[in-house]
Amino acid sequence: MRRLLASFFLLLLAASVHAEKLKELASFGGVRSNQLVGYGLVVGLDGSGDQTTQTPFTVQSVVNMLTNMGVQVPTGGNLQLKNVAAVTVTSSLPAFARPGQPIDVTISSIGNAKSLRGGTLLMSPLKGADGQIYAMAQGNIIVAGAGASAGGSSTTINQLATGRIPGGATVERAVPTQLGSGEFVQLELLTTDFTTANRVVDAINGRFGPIAAALDGRVIQVRAPQDSNQRVAFLAGLEGIDVTPAQASPKVIINARTGSVVMNSGVTVDPCAIAHGNLTVTISTDNSVSQPNALSGGKTKVVHNSDITIQADKGPIVRIPKATSLRDVVRALNAVGATPQDLLAILQAMKAAGSLNAELEVI
Repeated sequence: MRRLLASFFLLLLAASVHAEKLKELASFGGVRSNQLVGYGLVVGLDGSGDQTTQTPFTVQSVVNMLTNMGVQVPTGGNLQLKNVAAVTVTSSLPAFARPGQPIDVTISSIGNAKSLRGGTLLMSPLKGADGQIYAMAQGNIIVAGAGASAGGSSTTINQLATGRIPGGATVERAVPTQLGSGEFVQLELLTTDFTTANRVVDAINGRFGPIAAALDGRVIQVRAPQDSNQRVAFLAGLEGIDVTPAQASPKVIINARTGSVVMNSGVTVDPCAIAHGNLTVTISTDNSVSQPNALSGGKTKVVHNSDITIQADKGPIVRIPKATSLRDVVRALNAVGATPQDLLAILQAMKAAGSLNAELEVI
C-alpha cells in the first residue's frame, strides 16, 4: 500500500513538472525580424475609394505618380477620384531574408475609403527604421470581409478597410546579422528569470560541457563552433535541449475595458470576508402638455415630470477560506456571486487588504 501511495505521489510530481524545448524559452541574439512601412495607392476600386474633397493627399499622390510616368495633369483641375484610395503598407522582414524572397504585406486605408475589396496596390517601397528601402510591394488585395448598402441601410461583415497580399512584396536588401561572427552566441530568454537562466546553463553544460555562462537573468553566453556549417548544426542541437522553466510568479491580469479577468496557477488567497452589493439609480422622465382653460389667458407648455428611484441590493457577507490552488480560488470567487465587472473591484480590494497573494496588473 505504501509503495502504491509513493508511486502515486511521484506521478503527481512528474505531471506538475514539465520540461520545454529551449527554443520555446529563448531566442538567439541577432535573430529577429524588422518592421517595414510604406505608403501607396490602391486603384481599381468599385466607387468605394477616398472622397478626394476630404482627402486631398490622395489627389496629390495620383498627380505625382502620373507626373513621374510622363503624364501631365492640367493645373487647377478638380479631380474626382472614386476608385483610388491612399493606404499604408506594412510588413515584417524576417531574419536571414535575402533579395528576391517574397514576404506578406498588410494594406490599411488612411483616408475615408469604404472598401478595398477588388483593389490593386501599385508599386510601393517599404522602408525600415533607418529610412532605407528593403522591399517593394505590389499586387491584388485580398479582403476577408463583405458589405452591402441600400436605401440608407448597410451591413458589414469583418473589416473592409484592411486587406493582405500574400507574398506581395519582394525583398530588395538584406539585413546583416551577427550570428555567424565571433566566438560566442547569445541566448536571450523571452522572460527574465534568474532561476530559468540558471537551469538553462546547467542543461547546456550538462550536454556539451562547460561552454555556457549566464550574463544576467536574461542573456546566456554560449561558445559555438567557428565554422558556419558546424555552428548551424550546433545551434540546432541547442534548440532541442529540454529545460524545466521556473514557475511563473502569481499574477492577475485585469482588462478594465472588457471586464476580462485572467489569473495563472500561482495565485493564492488568504482568508477574508467579502460583502458586495449593487447600487442602481433609475431616472425616468414623463413629458406631458399643460393646456390652460379657454379664455384664461394662459399658454400651452410642455411639462417634464422626472422620477428618480435608487435601489440598493443586499450584499451578504461571504467568507473566503484560504485557497492554495487555482481551482479553489475560482470556486471561492464564484461563491460571492459577482459578475466579471464586479470582480474588478473585488480583486483590487482584496489586494489592498493583503488577502490576494498575486501581482495585480490592469491593462
